[in-house]
Amino acid sequence: MTGLDRGGPDVYRPAEDSGLLAEAAVETAHGRVLEVGTGSGWVAERIAEERGLRVIGSDRNPHAAAEARERGIEGVVADLLDPFRGGAFDTVCFNPPYLPTDPDNEWDDWMEHALSGGESGRELIAPFLVDVGRVLAPGGTVLLLVSSLTGYEEVLALIADAGFSHEVVVEESFPFETLTVLRLEREG
Repeated sequence: MTGLDRGGPDVYRPAEDSGLLAEAAVETAHGRVLEVGTGSGWVAERIAEERGLRVIGSDRNPHAAAEARERGIEGVVADLLDPFRGGAFDTVCFNPPYLPTDPDNEWDDWMEHALSGGESGRELIAPFLVDVGRVLAPGGTVLLLVSSLTGYEEVLALIADAGFSHEVVVEESFPFETLTVLRLEREG
């Protein structure tokens, strides 16, 4: 991975999950792209450079949005999908904070927000899935990174409940987890 040395300690650095999402996005992204939770903007930068697509990177962390802008990506401070209009994106990518975290042991800093998926690891996945259809253009797709730490079957149930079908784009196993990027499309 290139460009890993940029930015400060308040921004999520690209890791194995970032590389896997970038691989899937470079292979499948099309049209206007939104990367939710962009962190350093590294994935968005890969998509823009390798696919020649317009990519917006959003993150609730203002330091992350600024770092994405330093990479030449339109960086927006946003809580999930709140500021975006309906039907605006052909591809939405999301590597959510997915580590199951005991709320009694959480810190209140930007790195905790980048990593913690709440007690189940799915705290942000569920509301994202409920709302993402609103910003997808007709025929649009979602690329969602899922960790086995969050309960893979539980995430698949959330996907189905939100009205999406899914297929595996890329998957990789590590000693402590399996990471999967799913391509989601509206059913029907």
